[in-house]
Order: sequence, then structure tokens, then C-alpha cells
Amino acid sequence: MSKGGLNSRYRSAARIALALCGALCAGSALAQPMLDLVTVTNASEQAQTWSVSLQVLLFMTVLSVVPALLMTMTSFTRIIIVLAILRQGLGTQQTPSNPILVGIALILTAFVMSPVFTEIRDSAVQPYIDQTLTAEQALDAGLVPLREFMLNHTLETDLVLFSELSGKAEFASREEVPLTLLMPAFLTSELKTAFFTGFVLLIPFLIIDLVVASVLMSVGMVMLSPLIISLPFKIMLFVLVDGWSIVMTVIARSFVT
Repeated sequence: MSKGGLNSRYRSAARIALALCGALCAGSALAQPMLDLVTVTNASEQAQTWSVSLQVLLFMTVLSVVPALLMTMTSFTRIIIVLAILRQGLGTQQTPSNPILVGIALILTAFVMSPVFTEIRDSAVQPYIDQTLTAEQALDAGLVPLREFMLNHTLETDLVLFSELSGKAEFASREEVPLTLLMPAFLTSELKTAFFTGFVLLIPFLIIDLVVASVLMSVGMVMLSPLIISLPFKIMLFVLVDGWSIVMTVIARSFVT
């Protein structure tokens, strides 16, 4: 195929893609300010400018930081750390694999955070869709349930620590704590709680490792790794006591206030 034919196909594909982009953007909010995105010149040398609404542009920008917000403002951090420590205690190396652990953590996060998400939907998202609240009002209303969740699971010592580090005076109430100070305090508290929970879960596995190591030492099998022998016993114990149900229950109840 000639070079001109290829260029023509590329131009046609670009026009189709830009047309789809334009249709999606136009359906969001026609009254929003429009920004020129790109100018396309077709075969007849006619220039056509494609625009995107400022609202859609800001929305796409916010989507790029959603994973970071998920890890720092929800129960995801505590859950994924506890599951990773549990896997380390079992000694199963990469079983369950990292994608499976992340999937379990996401499902548990959705379960734990469902009351908060429901309140955000009722107080902020739905009124914004019904055009009874502006974007700024909806954002403020949506942050209220999230702030309450974070405050309920943030240690007082961590709030004091970051308040002193920021150089700000003491706050009259916990509700006056700014989000920029609450987020690192909440994340620090979640790390402490996650590691403490992981430590408690590791104790039974540690006892099994010590018993197996002592038995191997007493029979003179010092060259054999205790982990090879203790792994089946740890898995058997974990299955017999219905370990996954216990772990899920412990994690879910740790968020009950």
C-alpha cells in the first residue's frame, strides 16, 4: 500500500477517535468552559478544532490520583499489610500471589467502606447529579463521612504528633483537624494497627516453627531446614481452624467503632 494511503487511513482513524472523544465530552456538561484540544486538517485542507470541557479534563486528572487516595484514605492499607504478613507467616512464598492479595484487599475494602460510600452517594453524588449541589458543595459534603471514618480510626498520639510537626496550635475539636494533617496521621495509625494485628497472627506460626526446629535439632537433623517440615503443619492448622474466616472476621471487626 502507498504511503499516501497509509496517511489517509491514519487521518481517518484519528478523526474517528477524536469524534468519539468529542461526543463523550459533549454529553457531560455543555455549559462548562471549553478548551481547544487539537486541530485536525483533513484532505481538503479544511481545519477543524476539537474541544474538551474543563469539567471532563479535571475529572480525568483526578482519576490519576484515585489509587493513591484509595491507599491512604480507606481501610485498604491495613488489610493488604495484614494479608501480606499472614502469607509470610505461613511461609507459602508467593501463594496467594500479589494480584490475589490485592483483589481480596479491594473486596474487603469495599465491604468495610460500604456504609461510608453509601453516605457519600446519598449526601454528595446523587444531589450533584440532580443538580441541587454545585461541584464544590458536593465535594465538601462527600468529605464529611470520609473524615469521620478517618478520625474514628486515627490514634490521638498521631494527631498530636503531626499537629506539632506542622507547627499549628491545638485544635478545639477533632472535627477542626484539616485534611492535610489528618491524612498522614490516619496512615500512620493504620500502619501501627496493621503491624500489631500481623504480629498477633504470626504467634501460632512462630510456635510451630520453634517446635519443629527443636525436634529436628534433638534428632540430629541440623542440615534440614525447619521451614520445609513446618510448612505442611502450618497449612493443616490454618485449614483446620478455618483460618481465612478468622482472619476476615478479625480484619472486619477491627474497623467497628
